[in-house]
Amino acid sequence: MKHTFKIFGVLLSFVLTGCQLDDKPIGLITQDQIDTEPTAGSVTSSVNSTYQLMANTLNIIGQWDWNGGKVLRNDFILQDIASGDMNKKWNPDGDQAWMDEVASFNFTAINGAFNGIWSYDYEGISRANMAINTLSNSEVIAGTGLDATTKDRLLGEAYFLRAFYYFDLLNNFGGVPLLTEPLENFAAAYEVSNRASEEEVLELIRTDLKMAEELLPVQKYSSTSEPWRASIGAAIAMQAKVELFQDNWDAALSQIDKLQGLNFYSLNDHYFDAFNVEKEFQENEVILAYNHEQGMNPGKGNGLAALMGWGFVAPSEDFLQSFEENDPRLDYTVNVENKEVHKLLGTTDGRYKGNADSPGNKIYIRYADVLLWKAEAKIEKGDVEEGLAIIDEIRTRAQNTPSLDGESAELELYSGKGLSQQEALEVLRHERRVELGFEAHRFNDLKRWGIADEVLTEMGKNFQDYNYLYPIPQGEIDRSGGQIQQNAGY
Repeated sequence: MKHTFKIFGVLLSFVLTGCQLDDKPIGLITQDQIDTEPTAGSVTSSVNSTYQLMANTLNIIGQWDWNGGKVLRNDFILQDIASGDMNKKWNPDGDQAWMDEVASFNFTAINGAFNGIWSYDYEGISRANMAINTLSNSEVIAGTGLDATTKDRLLGEAYFLRAFYYFDLLNNFGGVPLLTEPLENFAAAYEVSNRASEEEVLELIRTDLKMAEELLPVQKYSSTSEPWRASIGAAIAMQAKVELFQDNWDAALSQIDKLQGLNFYSLNDHYFDAFNVEKEFQENEVILAYNHEQGMNPGKGNGLAALMGWGFVAPSEDFLQSFEENDPRLDYTVNVENKEVHKLLGTTDGRYKGNADSPGNKIYIRYADVLLWKAEAKIEKGDVEEGLAIIDEIRTRAQNTPSLDGESAELELYSGKGLSQQEALEVLRHERRVELGFEAHRFNDLKRWGIADEVLTEMGKNFQDYNYLYPIPQGEIDRSGGQIQQNAGY
């Protein structure tokens, strides 16, 4: 039997040191199981387990490893807290001080936030590689009885997920080690312990997403019985996002046009429908989300709701003040009086606050986000009025959404007002903040716009130019024997 050295969360940590986790990552199907028990079920489970690293479920890897940043996926720290939209807690205290270090940009490479996201993304990549390796083995697949259509769909999902995790690593750290197949020996582990260039990582992401698009079925949900799976719409949307982040406006617009041509997505009439737990996979806006569920074994609940019960996840005053008067999106995002983040709980009544088994989904891409990509690309290309008209679509939906107290709002519309390109970009940047608040986009936006230093310094943060990339976790550099090079400034 072939034994494959696996990376449990942190690249090389366990391969190079021979260590094992005290607790095996929940829901993981190992390569040995697939080698010895090749069934349609075990192969499908290997893909299913790859999704887990997108979740807010508590303790997917490790057990209550707060200092290692592994208790749950920490996008909310690296994006929302770092950007100044979110505070760690409603009442400041010394609990989990490493989060405060991220908020103030007074961190070092040993901070758990960076170890945590590195661990989650590389664990996801490791599982994706295992699934791709198995699904590409015609001999193994023939023995499972898995039909060709299902095999292609699962393979497309695995390629998508690998690209998703690498894109996150790229935005956080720049060039990173490329791992594209299960490791079979220690020599192979050393070979991949060098950082690839950003261009090489980007090339793999583009290739994987194209493969995913070609393999996934042309339908809104890849599986009608399991609508949470990555779809062709998600693959196309991710390609658009990748190009947008590279300032490739024409390429981004081409992918968005392709996505819109599918006619699968539109803005919901009501702003909160995309987040409402009662309407999950029954609305028109969400393109990619992790499906949290109650009462599952292993657990699939949204553990971020538990943190809210402990006083975590609060809006900054700067974020609250960014909303125009009577914009209903503020109340649907957060209730300051009750200390509830409605958008992340999936309800406006706070019923899941403190519940680690909350069913509220984690949304990664929705159609409003895509429309704002399109507006941005149009404005950057000089098509200012077209871009503003798209922004007005989103603002019109917002003002047509009744507020929680039943009142209506009037929001200013911008097309036809003769705004300059720079003024239109400022409108676009403000709209992304209020429309997508607390959805873990803000810090990446500030970085790619090149204004993170200006915005965060004005907030009083100790942001430096080298903070446009986070530090590689120091433990990874140490375990690689110095082969992995640290980002400049750290």
